[in-house]
Amino acid sequence: MSEEVKLHKNEGMKAASRQLRGTIAEELAAPHTPGQKPFGDESEQLIKFHGSYQQDNRDHRHEKNPDGTPKGKEYMFMVRTRIPGGKVTARQFLSELDLCDRFGNGTLRITTRQGFQLHGVLRENLKQTIRTINDIKLSTLAACGDVERNVMCCPAPIHGNSVRREMQEMADKVAEHLKPRTTGYYEIWLTDENGEKTNVADTFQPVEEPIYGATYLPRKFKTAFALPEDNCIDIYTNDLGFLAIVEQGRIAGYNVLVGGGMGVTPSAKKTFPAVARPLCFVTPDQVVSVAEQIVKVQRDFGNRSDRKLARLKYLIANWGIEKFKAKVEEYYGRPLAVPKPVDVTDVDDHVGWHEQGDGKLFLGINIENGRIKDEGSLRIKSGLRAILNKYGMNTRLTALQGVILCDVAPADKGAINGLLHEYGIPAAEDLTLIRRYSIACPAWPTCGLAVTESERALPGILDEMEAELARLGLKDERIAVHMTGCPNGCARPYTPDIGLVGKAAGEKYTIFLGGNAQGTRLAYIFKDMVPKEIIVPSLAPVFARFKEERHNGESFGDFCFRLGKEALAPGAVEVDA
Repeated sequence: MSEEVKLHKNEGMKAASRQLRGTIAEELAAPHTPGQKPFGDESEQLIKFHGSYQQDNRDHRHEKNPDGTPKGKEYMFMVRTRIPGGKVTARQFLSELDLCDRFGNGTLRITTRQGFQLHGVLRENLKQTIRTINDIKLSTLAACGDVERNVMCCPAPIHGNSVRREMQEMADKVAEHLKPRTTGYYEIWLTDENGEKTNVADTFQPVEEPIYGATYLPRKFKTAFALPEDNCIDIYTNDLGFLAIVEQGRIAGYNVLVGGGMGVTPSAKKTFPAVARPLCFVTPDQVVSVAEQIVKVQRDFGNRSDRKLARLKYLIANWGIEKFKAKVEEYYGRPLAVPKPVDVTDVDDHVGWHEQGDGKLFLGINIENGRIKDEGSLRIKSGLRAILNKYGMNTRLTALQGVILCDVAPADKGAINGLLHEYGIPAAEDLTLIRRYSIACPAWPTCGLAVTESERALPGILDEMEAELARLGLKDERIAVHMTGCPNGCARPYTPDIGLVGKAAGEKYTIFLGGNAQGTRLAYIFKDMVPKEIIVPSLAPVFARFKEERHNGESFGDFCFRLGKEALAPGAVEVDA
């Protein structure tokens, strides 16, 4: 970047932070009163690198004291656990459930990136929460912030051949290699009580950050691994993707995809969602190094003056893919092969009972919007506790916010089905595909960026969609619905069959159509500023046309893409890519 370019204030903050320490430790040790902002502005930004967001309960913002004075904001924290590939032991899962009861709001959330989130953690419990997560051999470091975040990978524990094991092991290697090296995280959160009284600033010893340097990345960076026949992690929505190329039952290498990203700022017309583009083919021995060089190119040339334009997709849009590839080759030190003629063909939610290939079974359980809780007759939290305590199996978290129970002995299948029924947890055959393939971000009341509801709104919208599809005889169609409470796109709403994006106060949304469940293309705007109560009535005529005019075997997303925005909604606005 030229010296004349004025850097964003966050860049100076990161440079002066002593490798992400800032004054977090001092502020944690200082006295604090309820209603007071827990951290100052700079620490509020820095703790994201440590896996936490400072939030407040927006449902309670306007509540008053008995004397009529405002109560003030009810501050709390979201704590995110970074779990490459979503691999979690029974002990780790049960410990996170304990944490949500002990320090959170009584719920545990599976994220759309295969991690865990605790919501409602108070300042006085923040350190103990993070320490406990590390005690169970997990971490919150780099779950958020301007670094490589959780590396995603298809979680299915299929052992019939070595392909998935090889891919999952490679995802682990990349995640470990791209992890920040700073020791500040351990000094702040993992010291004992005597260490807590130590001024971290007095003991600061910088370590080398060979990948991130002094100011880390311009913005967050996301990476994922997938198979062509199973893009369950939405590889095209990531900054960096590795699509496995399988030859003779082994992974011969990966097509490297770059420049995906969902975030949009409506007030900034220069921003846009993008799907990743093919860059090159790499053999397994090249993966870690090529990933590092791509991150370094983004580190050195990504936009550090305007955070709205700081993701890798904007660098590639400005440079073009050929110039970007040339720069990666320069950093790597040799040419990179052209991509193989292989692309994504399908997706699997892994819900239901499946053979593992080693004589055991795995069970995928749909968790609506990832929220593990007990509510009425649906007692997911208690049910998972009972199953994990009794059988102690390993688990996997999915990008569709579900959980997979691994290594189940066939003799235990009936008893586990009985426990699911006892706790009201629906079996795969009891769920429509539209519900199984739906995801939503948290939005209100915890996310400060939300302009509408999402997680709390989607179940009711799906009820209406299911009724309409059943009326038309379409209830068995696989239609992916992703919903977010703002355009930032955490639930990847710009690539599925139907995307619902919060647009304005008063529960108004933008409806996107024409993507697909495989996540290989961007959707277009069907209608904008649609009140929540007329989302399904707005879609009903499209469902009806789909029934009458579809080609044989054509999916809903493909139908909408084929007809186009003008045929379905004259005057619709296209999303720039």
